[in-house]
Amino acid sequence: MTGPAVGDPAPGFALAASGGRRVSAEALKGKPYLLYFYPKASTPGCTAQACGIQEALPALGRTGLAIIGVSPDPMPAIEKFARKFDLTFPLASDPEHQLAEAYGTWVQKTFMGRKYMGFERSSFLVDRDGKIAAVWRKVKPEAHAAQVLEAAKAL
Repeated sequence: MTGPAVGDPAPGFALAASGGRRVSAEALKGKPYLLYFYPKASTPGCTAQACGIQEALPALGRTGLAIIGVSPDPMPAIEKFARKFDLTFPLASDPEHQLAEAYGTWVQKTFMGRKYMGFERSSFLVDRDGKIAAVWRKVKPEAHAAQVLEAAKAL
């Protein structure tokens, strides 16, 4: 598996995001942030993960952490997902999976014997210096917000 490891510089990015926003590493310079990659908007696991993070936002906000969800979905699907579940943090679109490739989360997957390429549910905590502080691969959606909060408190 490729992608940045703890201590590596975080790859740069600039993407369209929900609510007509743009998110970028440049705009987050000097701030800690979480980039979490999820396979598809409005699926059960992705919904559980996003809603768990939304619920934890007040506590995460107290740590100064910005949250950005990233999927390969087009913006209309992302906007619908954000509205349906009242998600206030930015959800970004990476349809050409360039950011996912930079983070090593564009991987071969298998479902019911069929192989295909897709986003691995993974997260990267980036510190104020732009370095990777924590990496979670193959995230369990229900437990993720608590893991992130614990790690963010240590930044």
